[in-house]
Amino acid sequence: MARTRTGRPLAPLILTEEERATLERFVRRRTVSKQLAYRAEIVLECAKGQLNLAVAKKLRTTGQTVGKWRRRFVEQRLDGLLDEPRPGHQRTVADEQVEEVIVKTLQTKPKAATHWSTRSMAEAVGLSKSTIQRVWTTFGLKPHRSETFTLSPDPLLLEKVHDIVGLYLNPPDQAAVFCVDEKPQAQALNRTQPVLPMTPAQVERGTATYERHGTTSLFAALNVLTGQVLARCHQQHRTLEFVKFLKLIDSEVPSELDVHLVLDNLSTHKAPQVQRWLVRHPRFHVHFTPTYSSWLNLVERWFSLLETKQLKRGVHRSVRELKAALMEFVDATNEAPKPFVWVKTADEILRKIAKVCSITMAGAGSAND
Repeated sequence: MARTRTGRPLAPLILTEEERATLERFVRRRTVSKQLAYRAEIVLECAKGQLNLAVAKKLRTTGQTVGKWRRRFVEQRLDGLLDEPRPGHQRTVADEQVEEVIVKTLQTKPKAATHWSTRSMAEAVGLSKSTIQRVWTTFGLKPHRSETFTLSPDPLLLEKVHDIVGLYLNPPDQAAVFCVDEKPQAQALNRTQPVLPMTPAQVERGTATYERHGTTSLFAALNVLTGQVLARCHQQHRTLEFVKFLKLIDSEVPSELDVHLVLDNLSTHKAPQVQRWLVRHPRFHVHFTPTYSSWLNLVERWFSLLETKQLKRGVHRSVRELKAALMEFVDATNEAPKPFVWVKTADEILRKIAKVCSITMAGAGSAND
């Protein structure tokens, strides 16, 4: 004799074609949360006419869980499978208060200070320090930080940017491109007391006082294509030493290749003696960066690595030790060279410069008002 079903009757669950397609997509797609995919699978099984307990057994869950999502779908359709808003405290900070914090941060300054702090802003608007910090974090505001910039006044800015970026992105055939510069007056410094090594929960510590033991100047040429570096140390960085370095580059580059040099506007690079040498060596082509635009010279990026990794915390008791440390870094670079990859086009750079100019002019205008 067949058993008679007891209890509350099941609400009919009939899917439209669109709903079925959506549920099946939820089950298949990896980008959908596991919870939503699981609920969609429950509804699809229930739509086959199966009882809750049968669906629960197949999907290894409880009858109560199946009944919950069946009922939610029947009442709210697809929206019923989404999570309901969780209970919690209501917002205590209105949109107008958030706007006030942002406007004050961007357009005003506190009395007797150059920038806002969480304490001063909290006092000014009547909110807590933690609320101010959350607002600033949400909108990416960091009043305590400041960076420097310099706009180039070079009348040939556009031409020079296109010229140098073109060398990086599309170097000429049968040519070697070098970024050349000097690091003058590198100091051999020795701490007045021994450095305390790093220990667990304690960083390395060195004295702020030091003894000078002389200086040297490092001439470097970064091969843009290979990432290798030609370098020499000289006691001075005059025109004479720069010409010697040009001769070194000339001897290292195969004679069948042209040589393109990216240089800054240092007077040493434009001296008559250098110009005469370049005339006698027509395969050399010089490309000067715009005024105040040393960031266009890739060798500056290598100098930054040198300073961070070798010089900043180095201890050198003589110029000889300093030169050895410099050349050790050069050798390490050439053993495993990694070229710096330039990604910005000239137009992208110039658009950013134009944007900075417009912001600067707008700020200057409001300050004058």
